[in-house]
Amino acid sequence: MAIAPITGMLRKRFWLDVTTSLGLGISAGAAYWYGYELKARANQEAFYLKLEKQKLAAAQQ
Repeated sequence: MAIAPITGMLRKRFWLDVTTSLGLGISAGAAYWYGYELKARANQEAFYLKLEKQKLAAAQQ
């Protein structure tokens, strides 16, 4: 009992696979960017702003 060869599978579903991959990749990237990265950058900027204000206050005294 031989197993029939799998032919044309890539060709038949190629565009579905490509669009699904791109869609999931872009969605995951957007979720990371807006869900984590922007919040982390805002926290970092707030920290450095606070640090700079402390340095200026210390220099004025």
